Amino acid sequence: MRADAPLTLSKQDLQSLKGFNDTITLEEVSEIYLPLSRLLNLYVAASQGLYRASDTFLGKLPAKVPYVIGVAGSVAVGKSTAARVLRTLLARWPDHPRVDLITTDGFLYPNSVLEERGLMERKGFPESYDRKAILDFLYNVKSGTPQVPAPVYSHLTYDIVPEEFLTIEQPDILIVEGLTVLQTGLTASDPQDVFVSDFFDFSVYLDAEISDLKTWYVDRFLALRATAFSDVNSYFHQYKDLSDSEAISLAEQIWVSINEKNLLENIIPTRERADLILTKVGNHRVDKVRLRKL
Repeated sequence: MRADAPLTLSKQDLQSLKGFNDTITLEEVSEIYLPLSRLLNLYVAASQGLYRASDTFLGKLPAKVPYVIGVAGSVAVGKSTAARVLRTLLARWPDHPRVDLITTDGFLYPNSVLEERGLMERKGFPESYDRKAILDFLYNVKSGTPQVPAPVYSHLTYDIVPEEFLTIEQPDILIVEGLTVLQTGLTASDPQDVFVSDFFDFSVYLDAEISDLKTWYVDRFLALRATAFSDVNSYFHQYKDLSDSEAISLAEQIWVSINEKNLLENIIPTRERADLILTKVGNHRVDKVRLRKL
């Protein structure tokens, strides 16, 4: 389904795009992500035509409206790698060279706020995000605001970086990656009128068996213990000297009490809202692709 679209990524390119402890091959890029970039290229062109038609009808000068793609899924499923690969492939199509990527991590409340509200153990759950800030951000991007700042999150310090922003400047395509970007939050106690996904033109959900996700999370925790955790500035520096058994036990505890709970309550229920579902198997390879017809 890639047709004659050339594979423009090298092994070196792919190595720089891979997330920590994630695995992806050029073969998988060629079979899955390159055809997906071609499909999205067709969708972007069609969307731009619709916007031009609306502007013509309204008697307005053509406005640049970014095409927004959401990427959702569990912790450890490989969202960041998939988003970066897609960004790179899409930017190499001639019709939309400016492709930006943000993660919703930047819209988490600072740790000081989470601690004050008793939410540190629910970090990543819908209530831990500044919903108004991300909705305002997407509204401004979609409205064509020349420069829109997005806050920056540090996985090293496990917190928002004060006074640091990523500036989004009228991209052709914006990819928004996050755990619960497809979540609606429609409950009796939390009614909403507008959702993050209302700004999406297309959405991708990365899926996998919970047992595989748990294994990948524990493996990543163990790998980080030997690398990033050794940095004295790391929030997780306190865990660097754990034995293998202690580290595995702690990682499994974090997975069950936080990540799996969030997955079951808030992430998996949004899966069927996606336009495309990529299902991964135990070796991290995409095994099944489901594209929404309607």
